[in-house]
Amino acid sequence: MPSFAAAISPVVSLVPPRIRTIRETPEESRETFITVQIPDPPEAKPEVSPSRVSYHTRIREIPTDERPRERLIQYGADVLSTSELLAILLRTGTEKYSAMGLGDHLLASFEGLRGVARASIDELSKIHGVGPAKAAQIKAAIEFGRRLVAASPDERTKITSPRDVYNLLGPSLREEKREHFVAVLLDTKNGVLRTKTVSVGDLSSSVVHPREVFAEAIRHSAASLIVAHNHPSGDPTPSPDDVSVTRRLQEAGELLGIEVLDHIVLGDNRFVSLKEKGLM
Repeated sequence: MPSFAAAISPVVSLVPPRIRTIRETPEESRETFITVQIPDPPEAKPEVSPSRVSYHTRIREIPTDERPRERLIQYGADVLSTSELLAILLRTGTEKYSAMGLGDHLLASFEGLRGVARASIDELSKIHGVGPAKAAQIKAAIEFGRRLVAASPDERTKITSPRDVYNLLGPSLREEKREHFVAVLLDTKNGVLRTKTVSVGDLSSSVVHPREVFAEAIRHSAASLIVAHNHPSGDPTPSPDDVSVTRRLQEAGELLGIEVLDHIVLGDNRFVSLKEKGLM
């Protein structure tokens, strides 16, 4: 009669991998113990679910019609998530992340797309898997978008309110980490002739000189101008220096016959007009 251990041997391969001790009791009631090593079952090959792609899924493992680039070509860029758009720019991932996973990691590291836009080349390059080349591609794409938004149409943009100035300059200035002082040069009908960054850095009368502001206005035959600058803190409340610089520019404009119409301070999705506040 076969022993108990021999009888169950065909079944042991079906049991989850572990070592199990089996007690065998022969007819003479003499207990003996044997140890059976159960082999590990073969590993199942992972499958990529078309509806659920993980951070570790490589682009080549994703069905062709679900890859970011192919989806953009077929359906348009607006249907792609931000991480998918970043994946197209990044092209490759790392041993830890796929290209899309790396895109999500970037967004998480900088607290969203606006943080990525604010980050410097050096800061982006410090993320493993990005490096200077990919960081430059990201910054170039963001700058391209900014310029497109700020680009004037064939018919000159008309400035009729402080909101118009904010809409014109906000996309480019609100992401800057340093203060940028910009002159908006206008024709006789308040159409925008051009915008010119006059200085970069903390705003003070020593940094913003009327000479630089009005040299551009004279060069382009501006009838009037509006100045604007950003507050990187996000709070657009005018400082004493903001008021001082504005009044100095007003005085220079009166001498030159080029009126300073307003000074707009841009913050995080809001702005303040010094003229509306009665500060000029």
